[in-house]
Amino acid sequence: MNEFNRQSSGVYLIAVTPFHLDGSLDLESADTMVDFYLKCGVTGLTILGIMGEAPKLTANESKVFVKRVLDRVAGKVPVVVGASSNGFAAMKELTLSVMEMGAAGVMIAPPSNLRTDDQILAYFDGVNTVLDTTPWCLQDHPVSTGVQMSASVILNILKKSPYCVMLKHEDCPGLNKLSIIKKAISNHDIEGISILTGNGGGLFLTEEMIRGADGAMTGFAYPEMMVDVCRLFSENKIEQACDVFDAYLPLAKYEQQNNIGLAVRKYIMAKRGVIASAAIRAPGPKLSPADIADIERLITRQEKRLKEL
Repeated sequence: MNEFNRQSSGVYLIAVTPFHLDGSLDLESADTMVDFYLKCGVTGLTILGIMGEAPKLTANESKVFVKRVLDRVAGKVPVVVGASSNGFAAMKELTLSVMEMGAAGVMIAPPSNLRTDDQILAYFDGVNTVLDTTPWCLQDHPVSTGVQMSASVILNILKKSPYCVMLKHEDCPGLNKLSIIKKAISNHDIEGISILTGNGGGLFLTEEMIRGADGAMTGFAYPEMMVDVCRLFSENKIEQACDVFDAYLPLAKYEQQNNIGLAVRKYIMAKRGVIASAAIRAPGPKLSPADIADIERLITRQEKRLKEL
């Protein structure tokens, strides 16, 4: 099994959480979804993320879903579990539970009430205490958290966090921040760390890989695109990787619309037979007939471009 550590690379796919039409967890679709992701060649999975509708799950549902995914993965790839929380008690409880089940580590983003650099640094001092020796990923996603972490703040956190093995880089625009962190690693200012990117479902994946990212940690209805792009970069086939990326770009762009993006992703995944239903747990967006017509047209055009590669 690939390990979740400072050398991690490739694609850690952000998984959706499947629901039945009545809003209940669809655990059978969780099985088919995991099988699909593994068949696509992902390096790892990340569950209970923002696009996994984690805030809509009860504590018990979260544990049930994590166990189902881990049982289906059966150790084939590492699974990282989102454990972000305003309070450390809930973070510790969930972390202990999922690690006992066999998770490889957890992902932590700062809570939205942090406003100053000192508050951010103090919070992650607490994270280090709570997580102890659990491997964890630092998520930098200001669009969703509202917390702006400068490159210097991130470097400070990493210097003080021996068990933080990965940075999920999602600031947008964030290419220069990525370059600063990579330079700090090359200058031995901080210990090397895996940097996986999550900007807009991979909308800047090729540019981020050129800047030195180790792979992607995001979601897309066609994860094979990200797998192929990362593989081609590892083989130094940069232009070929960009050609593959470009073939999927219009649909990837459409999937990243505010509000309906997750609905678009789930619609396509249901259409591909990955999950039984495109249901989003309430409250959530619904696609209009015009949205669906757009998606179908984009899929047709994408298939045509892929045949020309």
